Amino acid sequence: MYLLNKSRQTRQRQRALIAAIVTGSFLAQAGCGIPELRCAKSGAPLPQAYNRPTTMTDTVNWDVATSLASEPKALDVEAPAKGGLIRLTSFLRQASDIELTQAEKSDAKTGDAAEDDRSASYSSVDNAQVSAAPSILFDGNPISGGSSFDLANNADNSVQSSWHQFFDDPFLTSLIDQALVGNQELRILAEEIQIACNETYARSGEYRPFVDFGAGVGLEKHGQHTIDGAVEEQLEVAPGRAFPDPLPDFLVGANVSWELDIWKKLRNAQSAAAMRYLGSQEGRNYIVTRMVAEIAENYYDLLALDNRLVTLDKTIEIQEQSLKTAESMKEAARGTELAVQRFQAEVRKNQSEKLIIAQEIVEVENRINFLCGRFPQHVDRMSVEYIDLNLRSIRAGVPSQLLQNRPDIREAERELQAAGLDIKVAKARFYPSLNLNAGLGYQAFAAGYLFRTPESLIYGIGGDLIAPLINKRAIQAAYRTANAKQLQAVYKYQQTVLTAYTEVINQLNKVDNYGKSIEIKKQQLAALEASVDSATKLFQNARAEYVEVLLAQREMMEAKMLIIDIKQQQLAATVNAYQALGGSGGGPASFN
Repeated sequence: MYLLNKSRQTRQRQRALIAAIVTGSFLAQAGCGIPELRCAKSGAPLPQAYNRPTTMTDTVNWDVATSLASEPKALDVEAPAKGGLIRLTSFLRQASDIELTQAEKSDAKTGDAAEDDRSASYSSVDNAQVSAAPSILFDGNPISGGSSFDLANNADNSVQSSWHQFFDDPFLTSLIDQALVGNQELRILAEEIQIACNETYARSGEYRPFVDFGAGVGLEKHGQHTIDGAVEEQLEVAPGRAFPDPLPDFLVGANVSWELDIWKKLRNAQSAAAMRYLGSQEGRNYIVTRMVAEIAENYYDLLALDNRLVTLDKTIEIQEQSLKTAESMKEAARGTELAVQRFQAEVRKNQSEKLIIAQEIVEVENRINFLCGRFPQHVDRMSVEYIDLNLRSIRAGVPSQLLQNRPDIREAERELQAAGLDIKVAKARFYPSLNLNAGLGYQAFAAGYLFRTPESLIYGIGGDLIAPLINKRAIQAAYRTANAKQLQAVYKYQQTVLTAYTEVINQLNKVDNYGKSIEIKKQQLAALEASVDSATKLFQNARAEYVEVLLAQREMMEAKMLIIDIKQQQLAATVNAYQALGGSGGGPASFN
């Protein structure tokens, strides 16, 4: 009879536990407080060269150490029903098309394997109310017109090569090497990456059991007229031996607490942190690319200023010869003092201009020194005919390669993935959480009895299942906030791709048009040099006025300065095109 009653009580407890779990799960469902997610609006349509829709899947090979192991499945490309997934026409590559580097794989080693359901985390909107047409990042309709550059017909991309190959000037590459080592901004970013890595590492511990070990010693005195004191007065530790008064307490034990990650909330939070960590690495790659381009641009500005000085020196030399001619003609009564004064004024003007350019050289040198993380000093540079200076040719490559090579686009992808995971984390807070707790140790009133087994052995085990029931405003607000941040990530990705495309088109056209302009300016300069020579000879033979010589010399100098300025802008456009195509963060390949 006793065993029958005990069995009946056990079954009743099991039914009660199952009922509690089912009831808690039911109360946490979507109809009980989970808000609907908002959809992202479609971005501007991309040109035909970029219009190759691919289903947005995980851009990371999830075989990343042990924390990101299982590769997610591709998303459904059909228009989803309510609560389904949404197709994204974008240039987030499929997992089969891209793999993390070995450095990323080793850096992201922070936790246990994740399940295949992570693929749902990367959709633009999860469980969203959608219209008949699926929401996409960019429309699939091609547009006509565009740049003269056919980006899609090139077989490779220039940026996939190292900047050592692109900038073959040893002085410039030495400056870039120094900047990569000494630049303070890069050091700050390195620490931010370390912070993101630490966050990932911390998140990976949240879904593992927590084990605490401790020891304690205490002394307790109860009043005789209290319940505890009266009980101790009546009890004996051993026959004929009363409890000590006051009562010592010695304790040694371990406690275990573990939140079972039944909804993947903790693992998704760790994966989101891992994505942001990888995104911070891409952010550093972008800063490296920008810094390399900035150093190169300032370096070529420095060469341009050097050539401006050379041009001024040559112009001053020609004008001084004309001044001597004017003075000789005045002494021979063949000229006037006015011609001498005008030539003197022109010489002094150009000598003053030299000092201004010298100051600009100091400032540009110090900008380079600052980027290199060193105090002001002379910047070594090569001496070259600036007008004939050319960098390696730029090729845009396949558009999908462009998106792979741009660190800022890869960073936006990582942020978009992290935002999708944050949605799942916020949603899991509506569901019941299951916690287990246990303890094991020894406790006694005397050190001599502390490790007696089983007399001093203590242990306990328990669990709790908790689900939100009333007043879910905080978690609802957090869920909507995660949705808003996810939409921000989508729009930021759209904006980043649009910016990348615009930058590439602008810079490549700029390189091309400025190159053509330089060729025309060279023809103009040749004609002006000939006119200066003719005007000088005519002036020496008293067959031309000094004003004609002055104007010819001034126009020639202005043309030389202008062609240097155009060349400077062409080189800057080439450097900026290198950055726009991904720069040093683009990975290894070859140039033209």
